[in-house]
Amino acid sequence: MDRYEGFQEFVHTRQQALMRTAYLLTGNAHLAEDLLQTVLTKVATRWPKLARDANIEAYARKALVNQHLSWRRRRHVELPTGTLPEHGRSHDETTVRRLALRQALAKLTPRQRTVLVLRFYEDRTEHETSQLMGCSLGTVKSQTHHALARLRALAPDLAELLADVQAEVRR
Repeated sequence: MDRYEGFQEFVHTRQQALMRTAYLLTGNAHLAEDLLQTVLTKVATRWPKLARDANIEAYARKALVNQHLSWRRRRHVELPTGTLPEHGRSHDETTVRRLALRQALAKLTPRQRTVLVLRFYEDRTEHETSQLMGCSLGTVKSQTHHALARLRALAPDLAELLADVQAEVRR
């Protein structure tokens, strides 16, 4: 029996979803690829045990979060500039909002960005987020509050979108 039986199928079926999460965490396609490759290597080394005993996707997502936070603590990562380059063509409103949100997210701390990705993109509960991040429920709540406040300050033109998110947090 192959020690890695099922690993290739796991990667094939879950790679795109994990890549989207990695991209949202890093804000950079190349860093996201590196992050995912690092995590999948860790998953592969632990595959026999994970295939028997664990929720593999949950392990991989937690590893993405942990590795991302670890990288951000250890080295300086270049972030996008604060201004958009001028282009000769106009963008629709959705594209402009997406770019503004991406720039604002890049200015958040790693933990703030992570909590927003897990809570609102991954649609995780506060409890699940605290488990994935390895912190208390209160930390998740305060990081969410501070991250949304910082986004409002960094991108006031997104206030309507953030008001919807804030209303969702209160529910």
